[in-house]
Amino acid sequence: MTTSTLGAPPRSTLGRIVDRVGGGLVQAALVLIGVFWLVPTLGLFVVSIREETANNSTGWWTAFTKPAELTLRSYSDLLATGFTSSFWNTVFITVPTTLLVIGIAAMAAYAFAWMEFPGRDGLFLVVVGLLVVPIQIALIPIAKLYGTLGIFGSIAGVVLFHVAFGLPFAIFLLRNFFAGIPRSLLEAARMDGAGEWKIFSTVVFPLAKPAVASLGIFQFLWVWNDLLVALVFADSGNQPMTKALQSQMRQFGTNVDILAPGAFLSLIIPLALFFAFQRYFVQGMMAGSVK
Repeated sequence: MTTSTLGAPPRSTLGRIVDRVGGGLVQAALVLIGVFWLVPTLGLFVVSIREETANNSTGWWTAFTKPAELTLRSYSDLLATGFTSSFWNTVFITVPTTLLVIGIAAMAAYAFAWMEFPGRDGLFLVVVGLLVVPIQIALIPIAKLYGTLGIFGSIAGVVLFHVAFGLPFAIFLLRNFFAGIPRSLLEAARMDGAGEWKIFSTVVFPLAKPAVASLGIFQFLWVWNDLLVALVFADSGNQPMTKALQSQMRQFGTNVDILAPGAFLSLIIPLALFFAFQRYFVQGMMAGSVK
């Protein structure tokens, strides 16, 4: 009887102990890294609920021994500056941008992956080439175009700019994921009389949930945290939170009493979104990175 028939030899007691201890050490190391990773967020929160004089005189960690320093006055002062409208402007910019990028990119990616049309491969190479185009070179031409169209400074202009520069990566990611779907599923749907739209909406797109979720996280974070595009294309009435916080910077001071609570409020939603969809994140990136 061969070794392959008998299977692998049983692990010794020492080997099992090493495996368990090694796994425990890895888990402990990951927990420790996670704790250290969250320390800046914790520090930002503590700074946001301390008095400005206390922040200027001592480190934020001393607040644990002096709870009397904690107050929500900084948040009330921040809301008094009109930060609420900037928050909603950020939502009105980020949510439509993310949905448009996912919707348009998903349909384009399906066409590149499973539909035959002249120049398909060449056009896809153009899309891939657009990944290396920096947004800085398009700021002035697009600003002139927006001025001609009359949308410069509006939320619609900011959304269109983000959609245009978010599509190349989105199409590239989803196309690679769609191309990995077994052809037999699509052929079976065609034999049942389904058209291209029916196949895309009922077969391909539901299977792409991990890739769509990871793309949504990326796109949401990019737009939510954007400052450059907001500085150029959003006026004072349509400014998102990043531009509102930047406008609160003092010439000779850091303005921590306003910046700390504003920065903490701006990271709550992206952080919650990431933790809510983290199980799809690695799946989607690994599936979309290779064919």
